[in-house]
Amino acid sequence: MRATSSREVYRNPWIRVREDAIERDDGSTGIYGVVERDHFGLVIPAERDGFWLVEQYRHPLGRRSWEFPQGTWPAGHDGAADDLARAELAEETGLRAAELRHLGHLDLAPGLITQEFDVWLAAGLTQGPTAREETEADMRTAFVPETEFRAMVRDGRFTDGPSLAAYSLLLLSRP
Repeated sequence: MRATSSREVYRNPWIRVREDAIERDDGSTGIYGVVERDHFGLVIPAERDGFWLVEQYRHPLGRRSWEFPQGTWPAGHDGAADDLARAELAEETGLRAAELRHLGHLDLAPGLITQEFDVWLAAGLTQGPTAREETEADMRTAFVPETEFRAMVRDGRFTDGPSLAAYSLLLLSRP
């Protein structure tokens, strides 16, 4: 499949939506909608056989969502992936990590969006102040033992796809 043309159909400070005219390998044509979004970092803050989670209201879902800390650089900022992980961890939880280990790189939803993310395991945690963005003012932080985290996943209280994919990477990294 190849794009024969592309046009922007929408843009705001966080996303760009484009429509590509495509030609498939068999010669048929069509259109494909693509959402472009900056890559993000996701951090699993682990200690004492558990994890620090954040909970916030997610407008597209119309409800609050438990997640591992995650986010992108603010508009106009850029930096290394590990610096983004440290920044998001401190911003959302106030935690600082003495150790940060890269667990992997994943695609968010490759049939729809260009966004990818790096997954980090944070350890050696110390508490400091948060620096939440305006959109994160209602965010809560909680320490959850891993047994409780697994129960949250099983009973549908923890449903964030990127966080669950990150947890899978953590499980695969364990001996």
